[in-house]
Amino acid sequence: MTGKLKIGLIGAHDWAEKAHLPGYAAHPDVEIAGICDTVPERAEAMAAKFGARAIYTDYRELLAVPDIQMIDVCTPTDTHLPLSLAAIAAGKHVLCEKPLHTLAEPAFDAARKAAAMGVRTKLGFTFRYSPAIRQIKQWIDDGVLGEIFHIHGFEQNSQFLSPDFPLRQFAIDSPRDRLIPASIIGYGSHLLDLMRWLGGEFGSVCSTMKNFVPERVVRGLEGRQRFMVEDGAAALVEFTGGAQGLVQSSYIAVGNYPGVEIRVYGSKGAAVARLITENGIAETLHFATPDQVEFRPVAPAAGALPPGTSLETPWPELYYRNLVRFFADEILEDRPEECTFHDGAKSQQIVDAIIKAHFERRWVDVGA
Repeated sequence: MTGKLKIGLIGAHDWAEKAHLPGYAAHPDVEIAGICDTVPERAEAMAAKFGARAIYTDYRELLAVPDIQMIDVCTPTDTHLPLSLAAIAAGKHVLCEKPLHTLAEPAFDAARKAAAMGVRTKLGFTFRYSPAIRQIKQWIDDGVLGEIFHIHGFEQNSQFLSPDFPLRQFAIDSPRDRLIPASIIGYGSHLLDLMRWLGGEFGSVCSTMKNFVPERVVRGLEGRQRFMVEDGAAALVEFTGGAQGLVQSSYIAVGNYPGVEIRVYGSKGAAVARLITENGIAETLHFATPDQVEFRPVAPAAGALPPGTSLETPWPELYYRNLVRFFADEILEDRPEECTFHDGAKSQQIVDAIIKAHFERRWVDVGA
């Protein structure tokens, strides 16, 4: 592809301002051709801040602009799939925030539709674009870690430990008499995507989920409400390639946001990536070998950080600048696709299996 990649963004909210739009504005070969929001003042403010060419209040008008090649869906969860399908039907490449859908099959269907239309997709699994995670992936692919034995994924932040911190993206008409899967969907999906990317396909899972904080303030309702929100989940994993895995997702484990930790243990070495903002640093990476078992810090490789950033850059901008530049370069340079709608569907499929394993109190084959 020649010339700049022209993108249109739908949803001029806080996450677009913190993460998506700075990435586009920083890429020399990307032009923000349009920003769409149902509230025109939001679109106007983001257009002025990031230099967008035009604003829209109707996404269909944005999709009809001929020279816009890619659409970024940065809207509430229940709109992700319909807006993505509309963009695919219009022949646009699509980046969508996760989850694409809360069921696996509609996400698989969207992936098939994109393939049929010849357009590329990417799901907003932010943490795939951590320099530390990408270094571990490189070590696995290059054989530096040897045969992989264990992959552990932990979500350890206390974002919703306080019952008075409003729970968001939660349906206020949810049933009150049974456990409602939550952390495994909102946070666990990131861990599962990373673990699958690093370790290959999941074979079987068993799990336990629990509600630890019985009453919470829920956005859209007054005062504390009694919902059995799953705010902690743990699972065992058997990978089809033979490795073992552990997963913990939590709304209430003390630690700083985003709180993602990935540990990989192999026959030749081990690596631990902590995507946890601590002491002003967005992430750390440590490495050990059988003959030097004490973990030692590893600095990011040359070119691992997006231009104009450092490990002191706030993590939303740091990781999303990487995500945006990878997707833009995939399109502009015809590189292989990575982190597509199909990958989002696979993550949801694993989430579904973990939920089923808890309620049926047994091992469940993923995809069965």
